[in-house]
Amino acid sequence: MAKLYFRHGAMNSGKSTLLLQVAHNYEEQGKEVVVLKPKIDTKGEDTIVSRIGISRKVDHLIEKDDNIFDYIRENHRDASCILVDEAQFIEPKQVDQLLEVVVFLNKPVICYGLRLDFQGKGFPGSTRLLEIAQSIEELKTVCECGRKAMFNSRIVNGEFTLEGEQVAIDGENSVTYEPLCHYCFFRKKIQYERKKEEQAKVLVKKL
Repeated sequence: MAKLYFRHGAMNSGKSTLLLQVAHNYEEQGKEVVVLKPKIDTKGEDTIVSRIGISRKVDHLIEKDDNIFDYIRENHRDASCILVDEAQFIEPKQVDQLLEVVVFLNKPVICYGLRLDFQGKGFPGSTRLLEIAQSIEELKTVCECGRKAMFNSRIVNGEFTLEGEQVAIDGENSVTYEPLCHYCFFRKKIQYERKKEEQAKVLVKKL
């Protein structure tokens, strides 16, 4: 029986690599697989690029207002599996449409993405997946200290930050991300907040 799967993990946990491997496995058996990703994820443009160097063009870039159920029904009725990369960026209503693909078209849908943003808050798409996915799996990676990583710290020009929009693509505008455990995330958060307080005090003295 088809299911909606959500495989989540911090940065560098191998999500895209696993997606590409699953796609390869299906196609090696002569089955059609549909690979999707949100258009807002401009990294690689219309291509999924894993950190180990393998890549693949997607079949469709998901726009904010796309109806994914209609797209699959009208274009891929013979597909054996639907794979979605960077699923945290899709709309909650589109997560519901993916479940409709499972229920009404009897096709398994496997979503890969982040659970938390750089502030430790949930992405709307991921939150909806956690609510309705029939199978949820955490893909693990390690923090710089060796503990299991859960948070995704945003680094801008080499500095940890808690400021900015929720969506900022890795590798663009001097933005990168690092996986952190609970301990390292809160340590860096406290250091960041103290630094901001000191900068504010200096600014007040100058006024």
